[in-house]
Amino acid sequence: MKKVLIISTSPRKGGNSEILADEFAAGAREAGHEVEKVCLYDKTINFCKGCLVCQKTQCCVIHDDADAIMRKMKDADVIVFATPIYYYEMCGQMKTMLDRANPLFPSEYAFRDIYLLASAAENEESAVDGAVNGLKGWIACFEKARLKGVVRGVGATDPGDIRHRPSALEAARVMGKNL
Repeated sequence: MKKVLIISTSPRKGGNSEILADEFAAGAREAGHEVEKVCLYDKTINFCKGCLVCQKTQCCVIHDDADAIMRKMKDADVIVFATPIYYYEMCGQMKTMLDRANPLFPSEYAFRDIYLLASAAENEESAVDGAVNGLKGWIACFEKARLKGVVRGVGATDPGDIRHRPSALEAARVMGKNL
């Protein structure tokens, strides 16, 4: 059994990327894994100040909801990020959370496998490439971690549109089941 943390980064409750996150969670639970989903839409996460105190203390000087999420990240075996694609990149909330996870860099983190679930209004799968590359940049700082899988839920403009993309829903569920 693996400890799975899903971080739904969309500012919109019940959005397309969160639906993908729920499918991944269902598959992981079916396989017997422990799953926790954290949604950022109701959290307060301030921008990193770049002070680098966290590199010595493994704690951030900013005390907001990012602290608790970062601790959950540290203890998870698997981290799944779900994001809508804005301007061919991950949403700002996801990038801010990645920046605020800086205290993890010098720590003894547990995570090894990272997944990305992305929804995009555009129909081309390449619309997700910027988010993949951005997440790969973060992962490159964690030598024990790797990007294990990506679901590209394209062609989903309005809330709930992803439900009309059964292949993306199934891909997320199967990915969760096959951890």
